[in-house]
Amino acid sequence: MSAAPPSGASTGLGADGWAAGDGVRLHYISRGDGPVVLLLHGFPDFWYGWRHQLAPLADAGFRAVAVDLRGYNLSQRPARVADYALDRLAGDVAALARSLGGGRVHVVGHDWGGAVAWRVAARRPEAVDRLVVLNAPHPRRFWELLGTPAQALRSWYIGAVQVPLVPEALLAARGRSLLHATWTAMHRRPGAFTDEDHARYDAAFPTASALRAALAYYRAAARGPRATLDADGPPDGDVVRAPTLVLWGEDDPALVRANAEGLERWVPDVRVQRVPGAGHFVQADAPAVVNEALVGFLRG
Repeated sequence: MSAAPPSGASTGLGADGWAAGDGVRLHYISRGDGPVVLLLHGFPDFWYGWRHQLAPLADAGFRAVAVDLRGYNLSQRPARVADYALDRLAGDVAALARSLGGGRVHVVGHDWGGAVAWRVAARRPEAVDRLVVLNAPHPRRFWELLGTPAQALRSWYIGAVQVPLVPEALLAARGRSLLHATWTAMHRRPGAFTDEDHARYDAAFPTASALRAALAYYRAAARGPRATLDADGPPDGDVVRAPTLVLWGEDDPALVRANAEGLERWVPDVRVQRVPGAGHFVQADAPAVVNEALVGFLRG
């Protein structure tokens, strides 16, 4: 039997909380008091991916709220792939912002959480004060680069996970060794991902249904007219007006560096800070750099 998924109380990192999203019940960990900072994780992750950021943000006068996105860890897990479309995910964040902040909140997103953050800032601007995105490409820039050999080769897995049932079965096999390999490969700092971390992540992905929900993000993106990328959407459909900081780990094996270039076309008020030597999980590879950048930017 798997250990119980880690809560904030059990890790000493914060207090557990629950809120209604867009038709689902969401779990989060909260620490500190002050302006709300919503922290949105990616794949394959959960709130614990922000373990290095919770205390520094709280100490800086913010209320750091690390969310389990729908389908992950303790949050509700809808069965349909359609329930993981970006607009549903953005609706979750907008609902959380209303319940926690009563108005605009700061939104910080990594990987798939970054994709959700881009969508919220563009389509629900009333919910977002400042935006920070970590190693998550703007959808239109990603679509441009997906046509290049360099990014297409790195994105092969998006097509591979469209096969039903097989990917989650492979990921769950052999003591989740493929998941362990994924987490390890995405980090660049020695010791950034410990045996204790592996155990916590194993507990957060106890069954094939948990893995299926995580993979549903990719499957929902592939259904519909370029649903995630919005290349066929209105010209201003992905324009972000909020002040935006992009933090980019330069040694990301999944995303080429050019994803952090040319963003001014859709994000007029954008600043890009590259982090040499950091991989895809830049918040774990270079926590001190990321925390300093977050606090400085969110303080305005």
